[in-house]
Amino acid sequence: MPGTNLTRDEAATRAALLDVTSYSIDLDLTTGDKTFGSTTTIRFTATEPGAETFADLVDAIVHEITLNGESLDPATAYADSRITLPGLQAENELVVRADCTYSHTGEGLHRFVDPVDDRVYLYSQFEVPDARRVFTTFEQPDLKAPFTFTVTAFDHWKVVSNSPSPEPEPLDEAGESGKAVWSFAPTKPMSTYITAIVAGEYHEVQHVYHGKHGDIPLGHYCRQSLVEHLDVDVLVELTQQSFAFFEEQFDYPYPFGKYDQLYVPEYNMGAMENAGCVTLRDEYLPRSRQPRSFYEFRASVITHEMAHMWFGDLVTMQWWDDLWLNESFAEWACYWCEAEATEYTDAWTGFTNARKQTGYRADQLPSTHPIAADNVDLHAVEVNFDMITYAKGASVLKQLVAWVGLDPFLAGLRQYFKDHEFGNATFADLLVALEKASGRELQGWAQEWLQTAGVNTLTPSFELGADGTYDAFRIVQTAAPEQPTLRRHRLGIGLYDDVDGRLVRREYVEVDVEGAETVIPELAGKQQPDLLLLNDNDHAFAKIRLDERSLATVTSGLSKLDDSLARALVWSAAWDMTRDAEMSATDFVHLVLANIGAETDAWGVTRIPTYAALAVNAYSAPEHRAALRDEWESGLRELLLAAEPGSDHQLTFARSYAAISHGEQAFADLEGLLDGSWSVEGLAVDQDLRWVLVTALAAAGRSGEALIEAELERDKTIAGKEKAAAARVAQPTPEAKAEGWRAILDPGTPNETCREMVFSIFRYGQDDVVQPFLEQYLEAADTVIDTLGFHKGSVVLEFAFPKAIGSPELLERVDAWLASTDAPKGAVRYVNEGRADVARALAAQAKDA
Repeated sequence: MPGTNLTRDEAATRAALLDVTSYSIDLDLTTGDKTFGSTTTIRFTATEPGAETFADLVDAIVHEITLNGESLDPATAYADSRITLPGLQAENELVVRADCTYSHTGEGLHRFVDPVDDRVYLYSQFEVPDARRVFTTFEQPDLKAPFTFTVTAFDHWKVVSNSPSPEPEPLDEAGESGKAVWSFAPTKPMSTYITAIVAGEYHEVQHVYHGKHGDIPLGHYCRQSLVEHLDVDVLVELTQQSFAFFEEQFDYPYPFGKYDQLYVPEYNMGAMENAGCVTLRDEYLPRSRQPRSFYEFRASVITHEMAHMWFGDLVTMQWWDDLWLNESFAEWACYWCEAEATEYTDAWTGFTNARKQTGYRADQLPSTHPIAADNVDLHAVEVNFDMITYAKGASVLKQLVAWVGLDPFLAGLRQYFKDHEFGNATFADLLVALEKASGRELQGWAQEWLQTAGVNTLTPSFELGADGTYDAFRIVQTAAPEQPTLRRHRLGIGLYDDVDGRLVRREYVEVDVEGAETVIPELAGKQQPDLLLLNDNDHAFAKIRLDERSLATVTSGLSKLDDSLARALVWSAAWDMTRDAEMSATDFVHLVLANIGAETDAWGVTRIPTYAALAVNAYSAPEHRAALRDEWESGLRELLLAAEPGSDHQLTFARSYAAISHGEQAFADLEGLLDGSWSVEGLAVDQDLRWVLVTALAAAGRSGEALIEAELERDKTIAGKEKAAAARVAQPTPEAKAEGWRAILDPGTPNETCREMVFSIFRYGQDDVVQPFLEQYLEAADTVIDTLGFHKGSVVLEFAFPKAIGSPELLERVDAWLASTDAPKGAVRYVNEGRADVARALAAQAKDA
């Protein structure tokens, strides 16, 4: 529909014509469980009286449209998600009265009924273009305005928006008792996508941050059934630490008065930076024990959204071309804040072990694109909103900070905030500020890093003298043929020796690398180390290679390396070499089994075993996969029993052991943990771990509906229902897969339930029952984005691709589909990515053989 797919040119034309003075939005949330009342008044000026434009409104029943006192017929004026506005005056007033539709897909205004107590919870999610599902808008980021919300809701609800929540006024007229009206004060000028409404029977806790620029009220909200899991003291401390850090570093007071954080159900993303009204997944309030990496990630989400209050909300991109900058900056800033202002002082190590890996993977897929993508319309924005935007973008900003220096970077940033406060800007505006502050020419840097795609590989190349010293040392830079750009890198080189059983850094050199080959004269004459580590300190976004001696050193003794960031870089190099079929899956699994028990980084402990599991299931040669699975299973059991009681290692190894279980000993262990006949000291078999065990047994065909139903009887929460759905589709029967696939494709299946099933349905080792679904997946790819909406549809397309049955025959069939399909671009992208993952796995299998 062209009406929902706004183009950049259309937005520029509308922005040149209009200036929005204000929005007044009246919402009635008491009209039923399907729709709500929405009356919007927009006041705006036009530079060309007599011209025509349009307003945006999606999935609504429009009752009245009035433009400058004249009625427009909704039957003709409202079509294709647009309201045509003819004959504009110099000053205009548009009033639209409509009924809008509650969402169950996490877009627009989402409505959720908690199965625990039947309480109702609503929340909005508007990025990228979904405010128009709740009120009439000019839906583009550069038409900022103040917003005044007036909300009618039930009087026992909480209602939260961008402005401080007012005292509700009872509505007692004409039998309306039990209802109330919240009249919010006007907001600061902001874009439509960061406005917000959250309403329902939420639990509320209030605190105040006493900052150098004054007091900031801090609200925390969650469902009533999660109150016992709201660790508010921890959340408030983290919020206050982040405020103190950002206000100091940005030299600009927090701009939106109050700061509420609302943990909401069935949320598609991690969180959203609505100005002063941040929404977050309520899975971040865990009901069972979680490893430190979980809380570290939650901290990064909280600090990420707060960074957006300045970068994104105070100063907003002009168009979605600069969405990368919005997200990349917040991503870089959140790890910077974590490392400098919170207990997670090694946050950059976790970034290397986990988040950065997602950027490396995305940049090697056929769908890779420049960080600064050419977002010609909203469909392009949706397709390009990925880990290039987040992880690679943050990595490149991290390198930019190393390139220009932190102090000049901050000086430019502070001026940027002051110059563009409450307005819109482009990357060019930021670049001008950074060049002025740093004295560096950055246009060339921007060209090679932001406007080209692909990741470079950096490999050491050297000649050794008879005495074991380097006669000559070079760094060789290569690129994939389809993404041939060679870039400038700021690079650290670490030389590590085995000293009394520890790997100790003897020397560190920081250099600039450019072109296909860079000679490093500083290393000539230096004794070859036991471990040579390129990109030490992790400034660069590049794949690195370990030379033969270094690889031998770490395979047997990575745990001798005390520096967690250096270890993360070694893990990264080894995993990347495995993905690129330069290191065998078997060798990588041996590396993990030998060293993961001594890993200290929280993300290293939890993420690296998932890489090893993928190596076992997808990258190992079929002819000896069974033996490697046995070795991985038995090795995890040993690690589980040897782990410190109650530690993150123990919990991670228990989960990983359950996931790989396939032997009688393992099944007996899982059943014993469930029924209490076997225990591991310190391991709490709580509700979340119980579902891990139930699902693993279901996937192995060791239990059926009776066990799942019994567990659901213990756990009558929405999380329990979601986990039960995942366990059902995990079963290795044609019936379970067919029923699960029907539910996944059913628009009525809640978004989070659909997501859990998608992650669980097509498993390695279930070839016979998964095989028929390649054709069903390809058939669904033609229509699933249209039938489920972009978010749910993209989850299905990305994660339900049947990689578990990867083979040359699968590639051949997918290639034929790609050559003939008329599916939407987004669908083609995800099918191409699944194909690429299978091709990579087949190459790795050949290496492992």
